Amino acid sequence: MRSEFQAAIAQLIAEKGLPREVVMETVANALLAAYRKSFGGGENVRIEVDKNGEVHVWASKRVVAQVNDSNEEISLAEAQRLVPNAALGQLLDVDSSFIFSRIPTQTAKQVILQRIREAEHEHLYEQVKGWVGEIRLGTLTREEQRGWVVDFDLDKVDKVEGLMPISETIPGEHYRMKQRLRIYIYDVRRIQGRMLQILVSRTHRDLLRRLFENEVPEIYDGSVEIKAIAREPGSRAKVAVYARQEGLDPIGSCVGVRGQRISNIVRELNDEKIDIIQWSPDTASFVANALSPVKPLKVELRDSDHTAIVTVPERQLSLAIGKDGQNARLAAKLTGWRVDVVKPVEGEIYEEPEEQITSVSRHERSGRRSRGNR
Repeated sequence: MRSEFQAAIAQLIAEKGLPREVVMETVANALLAAYRKSFGGGENVRIEVDKNGEVHVWASKRVVAQVNDSNEEISLAEAQRLVPNAALGQLLDVDSSFIFSRIPTQTAKQVILQRIREAEHEHLYEQVKGWVGEIRLGTLTREEQRGWVVDFDLDKVDKVEGLMPISETIPGEHYRMKQRLRIYIYDVRRIQGRMLQILVSRTHRDLLRRLFENEVPEIYDGSVEIKAIAREPGSRAKVAVYARQEGLDPIGSCVGVRGQRISNIVRELNDEKIDIIQWSPDTASFVANALSPVKPLKVELRDSDHTAIVTVPERQLSLAIGKDGQNARLAAKLTGWRVDVVKPVEGEIYEEPEEQITSVSRHERSGRRSRGNR
C-alpha cells in the first residue's frame, strides 16, 4: 500500500496544482481522521508525511511503572531503551508507524480524497477571492435558468466557473456560447457541496469605473478622480469626474484624442450612452452640471426634504426631464439629491447660464464635447 500511496500523492500534486506542503499536511490530517474513524481515540497520535510520501506516526505516551493502556502508556524500561534518561510521568513521542498499516485501505482512500477536495477548494478560494472588484475576461459556456455560466482559466488547475445571474445581464445585450466577454466580479463565495461560486456582472456601476481606469491613465494614476456614477445599464450613464491636478481638464482626459478613450468604453458596453459630468464641491453647481445637456437657469436647494428645485428654459423642460424621466432620475442618483425640474416663473428674470462643457456621449464619435442644448 505504501508504494501505491506515494504514487497517489505524486499524482495529486501533479493533477491538482496544489503546493506539495499543502498536500502533505492534508494527507497527514486525513490519515489521522481515518485512524480515529476506524479505531476511535487517537487524540495523542500525530501523523506526518514527508516530501517523499513516507508516513511517520508518533504517539505521545506517558511513562509508567505498569502499563494498563498500551495506546496511552509506555513502561519505564521500554521508555529508557528509547531515551536513556526517561523518568516516570514523562511524556514521550513514540514512533508508532505500524499504525499506518492498520488503517483500512478503503477508509483511508475515502477520507484522503475528501480532504484533498476540501484543500483544493480552499486553495482555489485563496487564489480567486482577490478578484472581487476586478474586471476579468471570461468565456460564456452555457445558459441556465439562473443565468449564464462563465469559465475562467487558471494556471495548473481546472477551469473556474462563474455565474452571471439574469439580473446582472444588460437588457437588450445578446449573448452566445463561447463568447469572450469582459465582466465585473462582485462576489466570491464558498458554497456547501461546490468548489466555490464566483458572481459576475455586466450591469454593476463599478464595471464602468474599472473600464475608465483601464482606458484613462489620468484616472488610473489618480490625477483625475471619479466622484460618482449613476447608471441604467444598456441605456445611459452619468459619470462625475474631478481633476486633482491644477490645469488638467478631467472631461477632456476621459474623452481622449478624437474621442478614442470614451469610444472604447462605449463600444465595450454596446453603445450605452455615457455623459461625463464636471463634479463640483458646490452642490448647486454639481446638480446643474448633472442635468447635462441642459443648462439650468437656477438651482435652489431645499434642505428640509433634500430636494434640488431646478429651473430650466421652458423649451428645454422635456430634455431636462428626459424620456420617461431618465435624465432627471440619473442626475438625482449621481448627486444624491432629489431633482425637481420646473419651468421659469412667469415674470421672473433669469441670467442666461454660461456656455460650459459638461458631458460627452456616444453621439460624439468624432471627439466633440456637448455644449448646452445641442
